[in-house]
Amino acid sequence: LVDKGVKGIYVGGSSGECIYQSVSERKLTLEHAVKAADGKLTIIAHVACNNTRDSMELAAHAESLGVDAIAAIPPIYFKLPEHAIAEYWNDISSAAPNTDFIIYNIPQLAGVPLTLPLLREMLKNPRVIGVKNSSMPTMDIQQFKYEGALNKRDFVVLNGPDEQLISGLVMGADGGIGGTYSVMPELYIKLFECFNKGESETARRIQYTVNNIIYKLFSGKANMYAVIKAVLKKRENLDLGGVRFPLTNICADDIHIVDEAAGMIDAAIEKFIGQK
Repeated sequence: LVDKGVKGIYVGGSSGECIYQSVSERKLTLEHAVKAADGKLTIIAHVACNNTRDSMELAAHAESLGVDAIAAIPPIYFKLPEHAIAEYWNDISSAAPNTDFIIYNIPQLAGVPLTLPLLREMLKNPRVIGVKNSSMPTMDIQQFKYEGALNKRDFVVLNGPDEQLISGLVMGADGGIGGTYSVMPELYIKLFECFNKGESETARRIQYTVNNIIYKLFSGKANMYAVIKAVLKKRENLDLGGVRFPLTNICADDIHIVDEAAGMIDAAIEKFIGQK
């Protein structure tokens, strides 16, 4: 990823299968990521577990490694009131008092959205510097940016849904973090560059192409991240194993999908970047 021009990594998020890993496994993963990045990448460590104690332990560990920021989803399963979610996030932040904090808003999976009143409460914490926004309405990006500006801080909002990166950028997102970025970083980087240059038509064409690849990655029996790992093995010779159960791994019926997705990525890179 460093060699391909990626600027940062988000460790322990959805594509990191964090919800199915132990605290010790997540610590080990982050330690290896920090070592491999070797100071060349911005590192955001997602530290949320489904209880406060473990989350605080991961936050303190991440700070000890010198990450640039920590991030957290809200607790899942039990539907908590907003004051309890704020307390959970602030407790996590208190365990890493010298590290910036990013709210991870992914209501379709976490079950609760980041509302403006909750964001305003969290902005009382000086360490809260941004939102990774994976909600589908792009207007949320504009609202979160506006609330951050009202607090006179350099507030960052990062687009989450890969399929609408260009839409998020139009609405003011400062960048993006996505679950499919690692399998085709060249295309996302090119899309971002084209957008910043005002080459909106090319950026839109890349987005449409990326979306077709994402649909292909989703089209098998296996979990998308299992397909991504198989594509990375085929294209980059990276053997990353499978996914953690109960996520579903590759079966024989998925092999052609891996091949087709890899071919689509190769063709898109050649078309938009001129590399084979």
